[in-house]
Amino acid sequence: MSDDDDFMQASDDENYDFEYEDDDDAEQGGDVDVENKYYNAKQMKADAPEEAIEEFLGVPALEQEKGDWGFKGLKQAIKLEFKLGRYEKTVEHYNELLTYVKSAVTRNYSEKSINNMLDFIEKNAEDAAANECLEQFYSKTLESFQATNNERLWLSTSTKLARLYLAQKDYPRLTAKARELHKACLKEDGTEDPSKGTYSMEAYALEIQMYADTRNNKRLKGLYEKALSVRSAVPHPKIMGVIRECGGKMYMSEEDWKKAQSDFFESFRNYDEAGSLQRIQVLKYLVLTTMLMGSDINPFDSQETKPYKNDPRIAAMTELVDAYQRDDITQYENVLKKNQDLLADPFIAENIDEVTRNMRTKAVVKLVAPYTRFRLDFIAKRLSISIAEVQDIVGFLIMDKRLRGSINQDAGTVEIESRADQDRMHAVADWTTAIRSLASFVLNEGEGFKSDD
Repeated sequence: MSDDDDFMQASDDENYDFEYEDDDDAEQGGDVDVENKYYNAKQMKADAPEEAIEEFLGVPALEQEKGDWGFKGLKQAIKLEFKLGRYEKTVEHYNELLTYVKSAVTRNYSEKSINNMLDFIEKNAEDAAANECLEQFYSKTLESFQATNNERLWLSTSTKLARLYLAQKDYPRLTAKARELHKACLKEDGTEDPSKGTYSMEAYALEIQMYADTRNNKRLKGLYEKALSVRSAVPHPKIMGVIRECGGKMYMSEEDWKKAQSDFFESFRNYDEAGSLQRIQVLKYLVLTTMLMGSDINPFDSQETKPYKNDPRIAAMTELVDAYQRDDITQYENVLKKNQDLLADPFIAENIDEVTRNMRTKAVVKLVAPYTRFRLDFIAKRLSISIAEVQDIVGFLIMDKRLRGSINQDAGTVEIESRADQDRMHAVADWTTAIRSLASFVLNEGEGFKSDD
């Protein structure tokens, strides 16, 4: 097992980069005393981390020149210090570690080690102090590798720093860093550099999330279309999942349900491929969009979504869409009442009201169909909603000409015009129009009524 393997955790959803094996334990030579001190420290770190730190920090001092063992000892000490919350010491020793990358260890080895180190710190940063430490790590890494012209690690670290700014909602610094990234991804003639397309795509994804958070749909749409037009990159599916999810939310705000559904499906497919847990949330959005479209197609009929049909995490949404497609308002309302946690997601909470209104509107139309006169409180009691909501729905139906009638607010009743009266009124109106047309023709065009000149 490598030294980094002792600390690396399972791939986190927020980490887009592929992880590298850090073959620290490969035989790289070195003094026996140095090696023994290093492995002695490794045995101590689980039970006595503070003593292990002292041992690891003692390894570099035993080397006549900076080398692999000192580099490895510092890495282990830094990780233990970070876990213990000794952030000032962590940054101090990280600065020392960066002095090794210029000559003491190979370029590829140092690059993989620093990437793994930053990933470790990112995954374990759980409070403001830890995030401040992480930001210092990123800044010092950028300074170091910009000086050594390691462009690939500079791009990777800049992307991680931009991701941190997004998490902190520090939009001005995110905008500036994204601008730097886009500029670095261009060739001298100003065209996209195909070799850096992936970094450019992730910069777009971060900006798109920023504009989605701030509800700046105009800027979001421009970047969304620009990101989808990039052909030089083969981005990680997690990045495409993010872009498509934000696109779906953008189209939802425009009430373009069909495009929203398409984007949510693509987002789900990409998240699923990336193994991201976000696929479950986006699948809920896909079901929500299906209801807003009024579609009779079951969203779980596709090959990609079928395995999740009976997943307990989306059982509530499955029951909702089933009740919606069967026009079962009672079941729909019961599912919502039993699953208030659905509304914990602001996006679902914002859009479910439209679905609920559609359900209640259809229920009112079906309920009042046999009547020529009904009370508002009767409908309110049957649907378990307020009289004000019933009045609002009925008023909408009358304005939309789906109901022909009038509301008596004082009496709390609704009078529906009878079909016979409606037909008779339409016939009289048509007859009157025909008589007027005939009279106009006779008076203006008929030969027998024209005066002699």
